[in-house]
Amino acid sequence: METVFAKTKERMEKCLDSLDRDYQTVRAGRANPKVLNNITVDYYGTPTPLIQMAAVSSPEPRLLVVQPWDPSTLKEIEKAINVSDIGINPQNDGKVIRLNFPQLTEEHRKQLVKDVAKRAEEAKVAIRNVRRDSMDDIKKLKKNNEITEDDQKDGEKKLQDITDKYIKQVDEMAKAKEDEVLSI
Repeated sequence: METVFAKTKERMEKCLDSLDRDYQTVRAGRANPKVLNNITVDYYGTPTPLIQMAAVSSPEPRLLVVQPWDPSTLKEIEKAINVSDIGINPQNDGKVIRLNFPQLTEEHRKQLVKDVAKRAEEAKVAIRNVRRDSMDDIKKLKKNNEITEDDQKDGEKKLQDITDKYIKQVDEMAKAKEDEVLSI
């Protein structure tokens, strides 16, 4: 039964990691190089992650500078940023690309908070699905007479405790991201 718990924790940890990656791409008014993590550039016919093609720095709180290692890829990087969903117009000066992050409006902040809450709810659903799968595994162990009924009840209670712990972590991550989005 311990393997069921280990597998459950591992899968729930992956749910948290996925949520964390999602939250890194949410633009919260400050320039964060991680908003570029999901952008891929057509590099000689091969889709290549932007972060593998250029150095990204943040010299000011609202500015990102993208400096490609191969200057000939500047136009392709600019095009990839334009078609991405980050909502920032790149400024190409021939050597680097600058991304100026404007101050978020109150309306946009509220929309981002809704998006943060939606992603948190999706993570909670994923965690509950992991719990359901693990409960089924425990029931199979009982059905195959590998554990007693008391062990089954104890296992289900422990699974619920593990689930509650991860749901609480999702809530904490969501609250921290909401505070970041709402801070001016």
